[in-house]
Amino acid sequence: MSDKQRDSIQFNAKGQDFFDVGRIAEAEDMYRRAIAADPSWSVPHYNLGLLCKYAGRWSESLAFNKRASELDPQDEAAAWNLGIAATALGDWATARLAWSRCGIELPVGDGPILINYGIVPIRLDPQGRAEVVWARRIDPARARIANIPFPETGYRFGDLVLHDGAAVGERRLGDKIVPVFNMLTLLETSEFKTFVLWAPNASQAAIESLAALAEEEGCFVEDWSSSVRYICATCSKGPALPEHIHQEPQSTKGVQFALAARNLEEALRLAQRWTERENLGPASARLVVE
Repeated sequence: MSDKQRDSIQFNAKGQDFFDVGRIAEAEDMYRRAIAADPSWSVPHYNLGLLCKYAGRWSESLAFNKRASELDPQDEAAAWNLGIAATALGDWATARLAWSRCGIELPVGDGPILINYGIVPIRLDPQGRAEVVWARRIDPARARIANIPFPETGYRFGDLVLHDGAAVGERRLGDKIVPVFNMLTLLETSEFKTFVLWAPNASQAAIESLAALAEEEGCFVEDWSSSVRYICATCSKGPALPEHIHQEPQSTKGVQFALAARNLEEALRLAQRWTERENLGPASARLVVE
């Protein structure tokens, strides 16, 4: 082993130590020094590509992961992150090449990839509120939100998001255990907006009626009183085991429905049709505009 190779290993190790404690600028400096000392070693290229991925620096992430993949064609992690960066940039030729290197079978074509991978849980804003929603995964790194997130998250039903490839936690889907993926960035904003309909005394028949009316209006409704669970970060990021007891925030008590509608007029029309059909007065149902 040459002195340059030893230097590269040492710089890379220091970079990893800095990265692990969140000292990103120093980590990047060490990785760049490692590359300068030994440009033929793939690992610091991969590490810089990873750092740039989490920073949302997609062009740089693509370049570093592409080089790492060229230096070590067997490095599936580099190929996967190359696919993520290429997807973020809409570089479908590179994305297709990267996914193929990971052994993923793709539909024939040269444009965006559309595959039905089914429903998966996605963690929105992993460093913030970290709300987990269900989404329909349409390729190895993209998914469209199928729940109605809380308005304060800033995300909506139908948003198209880019997600990471590493699982962080698990959820149960029927009799299956499915991985939770962290969202990386918003790719496409949905046409839907979020409205909250407070109706604490609605019967099961009324709930079913609201869902049917929403479908007629081209909207989406979700019963938050039954679909929302509050769990701690340890349970959220851990295996799909029975969780310990979690205390739900008092501020959410009484909020029952979320409506995904394109505008206020559409939401008001749906709420009015429903309250009239179910003979609900103002004290029994109220639309909250966020």
